[in-house]
Amino acid sequence: MLFVEYPKCSTCQKAKRWLEERNVSFTDRHIVEENPTAEELKAWKEKGGLELRKFFNTSGLKYRELGLKDKLADMSEEEQYALLASDGMLVRRPVLVGDDFVLTGFREKEWQAALDRTNS
Repeated sequence: MLFVEYPKCSTCQKAKRWLEERNVSFTDRHIVEENPTAEELKAWKEKGGLELRKFFNTSGLKYRELGLKDKLADMSEEEQYALLASDGMLVRRPVLVGDDFVLTGFREKEWQAALDRTNS
């Protein structure tokens, strides 16, 4: 599994600890030093069956600074992917990418259900 995080983020720290406590093996990736590419985001959206907006860090400072709440509706999907790929701080985190799922943000029940499906 791929665990994409911002190490200073308390939610990412909590999610990482949660994975470690369950002995889940994962590859760790710093979202700012190696932010997701547009191609990765497209593949993750497809694999996870998620709406593109689920990948935006709507509570982030950068999101608010750029006024994206009002601008996203007028942007094409390609423009949104390019924007997300331009700055890891715009991407909702953590992101957990498994063989058959993609999760954004940390919700313990959702993550547990995904791991249960993977292990069954």
